[in-house]
Amino acid sequence: MKGMPDTVTGWLDHLESLSPPQTIHLGLERMQALLGRIGWGPKDPPALVIGGTNGKGSTVAFVEAILRAAGYRVGAYFSPHLFRYEERIRINGAEIGDRPLCRAFAATEAERGTLPLTFFEFGTAAALLAFRETSLDCLVLEVGLGGRLDAVNAINPIASAVTSVGIDHVEWLGPDRESIGREKAGIFRTYKPAIVGDPDPPRSLLEEARRVGAALVLRGQDFDWQRDGETGSWSYRNQTRERLGLPEPALPGSFQLDNAATALALIDAIAQDWPVSDEAIRAGLGAARLPGRFEWRETGRIRWCLDVAHNPAAAATLARELRMRKEAGRVHAILGMLRDKDVEGFVRALDPEIDVWHPIGLPGPRGLPSSELAARVRAALPCARIECGDPLEELIVDGERAQSAPVGVVTGSFRTLERMLPLIEERFPSSGGTHPAPRERDCA
Repeated sequence: MKGMPDTVTGWLDHLESLSPPQTIHLGLERMQALLGRIGWGPKDPPALVIGGTNGKGSTVAFVEAILRAAGYRVGAYFSPHLFRYEERIRINGAEIGDRPLCRAFAATEAERGTLPLTFFEFGTAAALLAFRETSLDCLVLEVGLGGRLDAVNAINPIASAVTSVGIDHVEWLGPDRESIGREKAGIFRTYKPAIVGDPDPPRSLLEEARRVGAALVLRGQDFDWQRDGETGSWSYRNQTRERLGLPEPALPGSFQLDNAATALALIDAIAQDWPVSDEAIRAGLGAARLPGRFEWRETGRIRWCLDVAHNPAAAATLARELRMRKEAGRVHAILGMLRDKDVEGFVRALDPEIDVWHPIGLPGPRGLPSSELAARVRAALPCARIECGDPLEELIVDGERAQSAPVGVVTGSFRTLERMLPLIEERFPSSGGTHPAPRERDCA
């Protein structure tokens, strides 16, 4: 298109000029209008939609990997990304390339005309057009914020899942689990499978699902999982069968079994039209990948735990996982958070497993400066040890002096990992892999 960008960076700058990434305007009218313009409908790949407060990205990764192992061609959509926008769109397991992404952006721009779109709406539409360009069997889409009014919910899915309901995004979703549960349930459809992975879902979520006539599938009632003793394997059951001796999922952390079980319930719910063998399930569980979810790296005398937790429920899960590992060295938390998050609740939940806090600043209008973050941590944890210098230098000194290797937990936001990982790679190249320098972004 004449006068339009010809690089991904150029397109992202263009999108930000139309609507900054931090702009949140919930509602389906704009997205529905755009889907009408592009003629999205029954001839396009059927979609599975996965929402929830925590665990939805991991569940998308499990479903994607299992369906691919079964031989289906799958498009997957994630949000947000860590380093490259291309991470949000995977086509048959591979990140979208620059050229097809630019084509999708250009096609979206041409179709929208003067229709105003938010950054996320534009990107969601571009993902759908990129999927359409490739011959795919099905789509697995992660809901962005909430559910009922999120851009992804403009799609009519063949089945939906809500992984968990916790307190987050209270400005838009409400102050309690009942309010938030009602919003999450907005992705359920009449007569379509509605998987609920939360073992204790809010009453509002169940009431809304029943109001619309969705086919509820509840954890603890219709499906569940359990460990197989000391073997390291696990079992999954639903109302008709049991799968024994399943392998440990590729994504680390015991909490991933919750997400893997939710993924299996979703796979089972569509099995009549989308059959999947036991072999494909085992292969898919071992092939799922998604960075920044309780991810561990070693760099000589320092061990790193990378986790994008950014609300109290996720912090409590992270604390439990750290406690289970029983690390011998001091645990340093490199913390960066957005100002609209529950900083106090987050650090209180994580504090029992942290020896030293290192607040860092994040850019953008939503990012908390290090001084303000440090003050909020101090207010929540008056007795905590808080260091405001270079966190990497502090860890180096600790690693040189301590008998046991210290642990650096990088957490609090996707943007925390985006900022810190390139610095860690530069200072500790033995960690393996490299990451591009982060662009200043402010999108969760």
